[in-house]
Formats: sequence, structure tokens, C-alpha cells
Amino acid sequence: MDGDDLLPKRSVDPLSQVASTDLDVLSVDELLARIASLESEILRVQQKIETVTRQRASADALFRK
Repeated sequence: MDGDDLLPKRSVDPLSQVASTDLDVLSVDELLARIASLESEILRVQQKIETVTRQRASADALFRK
């Protein structure tokens, strides 16, 4: 069983919400701010992946001994 199977399913995919936003109503400044926000979120997700990967490697190493 995968650990993700234990988590509740999200009703709305956040990525689809972002992708479905009407960009025509946004100004250039708003679009630039959106890009900055998305880049920050990408960085945050990458850091989380690194943390989880390190934690998993530590746990695997502990149980291999």
C-alpha cells in the first residue's frame, strides 16, 4: 500500500484551478506577479521533495542495519 492511499482525496486539483484562470483580465503587472508566485511555489515544492527524499533515505538506512 502506498502512503498516499491513506490521504483523503482532494476534490479540486489545484493545478487545474491555476490553469483554468482567465488570463485575459489580468494586467502585465498582475501576470508578472503571477509568474513570481508560481516560481516561488515551484521552489517550495522542490524543497519539500528534497526534504522527503532525505527523510526517506534516512529511514531506509536505519531499517537496513
